[in-house]
Amino acid sequence: MQLEQILAKIDVGASARAAEKIKGKDAFDVLVIGGGPAGAAAAIYAARKGIRTGLAAERFGGQVLDTMAIENFISVPHTEGPKLASGLEQHVKDYEVDVMNLQRAAKLIPAAQEGGLITVELENGASLKSRTVILATGARWRTMNVPGEDQYRNKGVAYCPHCDGPLFKGKRVAVIGGGNSGVEAAIDLAGIVAHVTLIEFDSQLRADAVLQRKLASLPNVRIVTSALTTEVKGDGQKVTGLVYKDRNSDETHNVDLEGVFVQIGLVPNTEWLKDSVALTNRGEIETDFRGATSVPGVFAAGDATTTPYKQIVIAMGEGSKAALSAFDYLIRLPTADTAQAA
Repeated sequence: MQLEQILAKIDVGASARAAEKIKGKDAFDVLVIGGGPAGAAAAIYAARKGIRTGLAAERFGGQVLDTMAIENFISVPHTEGPKLASGLEQHVKDYEVDVMNLQRAAKLIPAAQEGGLITVELENGASLKSRTVILATGARWRTMNVPGEDQYRNKGVAYCPHCDGPLFKGKRVAVIGGGNSGVEAAIDLAGIVAHVTLIEFDSQLRADAVLQRKLASLPNVRIVTSALTTEVKGDGQKVTGLVYKDRNSDETHNVDLEGVFVQIGLVPNTEWLKDSVALTNRGEIETDFRGATSVPGVFAAGDATTTPYKQIVIAMGEGSKAALSAFDYLIRLPTADTAQAA
């Protein structure tokens, strides 16, 4: 938790004061919801167009704040999540962006007519209005919810094999999940680590057959099915193993290892959008190639959308594209004057 979040929890009147301040804001041309890589990129690209831009985020930096080593951000050989998040925030603040941090969106109300004002209601009771909205609320890793998982997060428990896999070179790891993501992660990790144990809850893997064949051909991979992970073990500083239960015999087994990669899916932060924009059955925001959603004037970018491959560099590109699309939408409206010019 960041200092700003701690102070907000201590100061019981902070939320009410923030709500009162937000209520007096004029309408935006572009309002970005979310402060991760996609949201930051969208805000920067919108502000560079000279239009009135706002950004409301529950936690600036988003999921990046929970990632330690980042080694696949092109042109930056190595950085850490909090450092990258700080850089994103500073870059946004270099422009005329109205940043509203610690603000959680609760409801999206589409405009009554095309070109009208879209309303975003916040949990603190305040509302923001804008001619266009970019949804960049991101996603969160689906967790196992077992003892030790939270305690050893970033101390051996990881969720991104592309980001953190090289940190476990020559070590023993487990991958939790036998779908495409889990099997792909196990294949990827097998070329880096000493040994991979793949643990699947179901009686068989759910990944595509071609992936299963590739996995079965690897000499340093062990596949365990009908298994329920019950605990992540550690020495107080780092992961030392995990415990799983055989669902057929109810026997428990201990596996000694140094890393656990949880690959049981992502949960998009879109629960508040169920009645306003089209979502997939997984909760992802449906977007077209321009980032447009089912609602006129509402665009989306990043891990909350149907865009494949949830990566920082992809989210940034999608956020930039959504901002350019929003600007294009604004200038093509019958009344092309922006709120700023008015």
